[in-house]
Amino acid sequence: MVSLANLFSRQPAPLVGLDISSSSVKLVELGRNKAGEWVLERCATEQLERGWITDGNVEKFDEVAEAIRKVVKKSGTRTKNVAMALPASAVITKKIVLQGGLSDAELEIQVETEANQYIPFSLDEVSLDFCVVGPSANSAGDVDVLIAASRKEKVQDRQGLAEAAGLKPVVLDVESYASRLATRRLVEQLPEEGKDALVALFEVGAMTTSMQVMKNEEVVYDRDQAFGGAQLTQLIVRQYGFSPEEAESKKRNGELPEDYESSVLRPFVENLAQEIARALQFFFTSTPYNRVDHVMLAGGSSALPGLTEAITAQTSFACQILNPFDGMQLSGNIKENKMRREAPSYLSACGLAMRRFLK
Repeated sequence: MVSLANLFSRQPAPLVGLDISSSSVKLVELGRNKAGEWVLERCATEQLERGWITDGNVEKFDEVAEAIRKVVKKSGTRTKNVAMALPASAVITKKIVLQGGLSDAELEIQVETEANQYIPFSLDEVSLDFCVVGPSANSAGDVDVLIAASRKEKVQDRQGLAEAAGLKPVVLDVESYASRLATRRLVEQLPEEGKDALVALFEVGAMTTSMQVMKNEEVVYDRDQAFGGAQLTQLIVRQYGFSPEEAESKKRNGELPEDYESSVLRPFVENLAQEIARALQFFFTSTPYNRVDHVMLAGGSSALPGLTEAITAQTSFACQILNPFDGMQLSGNIKENKMRREAPSYLSACGLAMRRFLK
């Protein structure tokens, strides 16, 4: 069986999380102090030009590899082992029930047999991995097994990027799984450790806003919307006549004209809040649920001024921006003010870095 680069493996050795999105490359390295508390050792980001990564596909390999080299140098890490992720759209996952007590070899044969039913490609064309989740709740003596598969070229692209940058890819995860892992630590800080709380997580990226609704570590609903921060950049281009590159740079550096907030930013924030409200309404009409307990925001565009207030006004639900490093000790390598500004965009990278410490 061809492994999906050890999707479910757990690495105790030093490991950095490397998140490659359509707009940037982000790196996080975590540690633990003697008391077992989390320590943020390093974090860094490097912007990518539009078109280098499109719909999760690497269009400009050399340029992205160079950006990875830059972010590694910027971070100062000497760690070569890296955990990466594929977008959920590139991975097929399925939970199946198998007979308990099988050996690893027997499990592998059973997984391959079952996988043929769910994967619309020849198994020769995919990288496949599986993980025993635990005893089946509905079938005594059986076990729940999670299988994951992706086209080999998708896996090889990510591996090749890491290797071209002098890194060793040891974990290939799914972006949504990595985000959930980082979010879980924050949910545990809620009253009663978040038990039975229904949490709606929205990651507002450049091109896509991803929604996951979680309850007790289980995903009860997920959905992607083609709406993100790149549309704000397009509005700036149309309003002021800048090139896309100028607009993106000025947006990041706060160098826009005086009327930007009233003419461009505020209407965009209202539209984004409406999109999130619509996504929640669609969730309610598609499931037995009619409310959520917490709305959490992450991603590069989540910290736009007024967004949490606009979402609360549209939905009546309390809304907060996630800082995946909240409650962590900071090493001397971290520029705290910069980190806090950028923290929501590091959710997936943080989850990938946490893979080092999974038991």
